[in-house]
Amino acid sequence: MLYLVPTPIGNLEDITLRALRVLREADFIAAEDTRTAGVLLDHFDIDTPTTSYHDHNERTQAPKLVNRMKAGQRIALISEAGSPGISDPGFYLTRACVEAGIPVEPLPGATAFVPALTASALPSDRFVFEGFLPKKKGRQTRLRALADEPRTMVLFESPHRLVRTLGDFIEHLGPTRRVAVARELTKKFEEFRRGTLEEVRSYFAQQNKVRGELVIVVEGLSSAS
Repeated sequence: MLYLVPTPIGNLEDITLRALRVLREADFIAAEDTRTAGVLLDHFDIDTPTTSYHDHNERTQAPKLVNRMKAGQRIALISEAGSPGISDPGFYLTRACVEAGIPVEPLPGATAFVPALTASALPSDRFVFEGFLPKKKGRQTRLRALADEPRTMVLFESPHRLVRTLGDFIEHLGPTRRVAVARELTKKFEEFRRGTLEEVRSYFAQQNKVRGELVIVVEGLSSAS
């Protein structure tokens, strides 16, 4: 059995009772970052052993984990924060389990893009999740496609690329398209910055250094027109 277990994106109170039970009852936990997992598990007095499972070893680790589950072991998969498989390792192992006939049980829980979307003040009835934009190859093609996207767009971005990405959106979508940037969700310095692309880019461009995890929510074309 494979359990997909969401973990808090910041505030440790944002974990479900079911997730805690599964983490305790699993034979072991496959974790994207075992050090981060250790902080979480220590906080809740969970002593389930962990093993490393991340982007750089998933193709070699997945067959080993599948064999252990075939032998009857229960594995809980967690990412560094949020839901496994959402811009984090998870898809490859999940597919391998399905192909091997191993049950996969997903748990609901914390993820960054949902609270960012619901608090963005932009339409949330229809939206598209884009994850991270390509850093180089394919980036301009993706941006041109998003210029005509009618639904609200939700993306992840790193702090050091935020101003550049907002500038790219201005170039392809225009400076007056509405946007919300959510920073450090659920943490002490949680911040929402809402306005036009030009206003929000200008604000962050004036900061000495942008820190923390970021979600960008951009107005779709139909809402802007």
